[in-house]
Amino acid sequence: MLKVGDKAPDIRVQTDSGEAFKLSDMKGKRVVLYFYPKADTPGCTTESCEFRDSAGAIAAKGAAVIGISPDKPAAQTRFKQKYDLPFPLLADEDKTAAEAYGVWKEKNMYGKKVMGIERTTFVIGPDGKIEKIYNKVKAAGHAAQVLADL
Repeated sequence: MLKVGDKAPDIRVQTDSGEAFKLSDMKGKRVVLYFYPKADTPGCTTESCEFRDSAGAIAAKGAAVIGISPDKPAAQTRFKQKYDLPFPLLADEDKTAAEAYGVWKEKNMYGKKVMGIERTTFVIGPDGKIEKIYNKVKAAGHAAQVLADL
């Protein structure tokens, strides 16, 4: 389980535009990395649109927003375009990033045990270390909470 002060695991995935992404390329910048279960679902849309609406203020505090889910790049592209999201969405199709960050977990869905993303946000400092972790995030109001804490 990751904790504040740990080095953030590097992520190597595709972006919504199909480009290669490495988290280590963001070194020197503060990153708000939010894991969400599925593109274009109600909670994920709420969370992503709130980050969209706060992106300018978050950038003014020196941080970049990046969303990540197990969706394919094409699904991320549609989601990004539909809601005019101004930040990269990462496609963690094989769930390696989710597993490295400990957010791929067993969940209880309508009485059935299923594996899925536990909505979690990590603030990663310019030095690549985790500064803050938000576990079991409630989508509504989360971006404002992150902004206030930056």
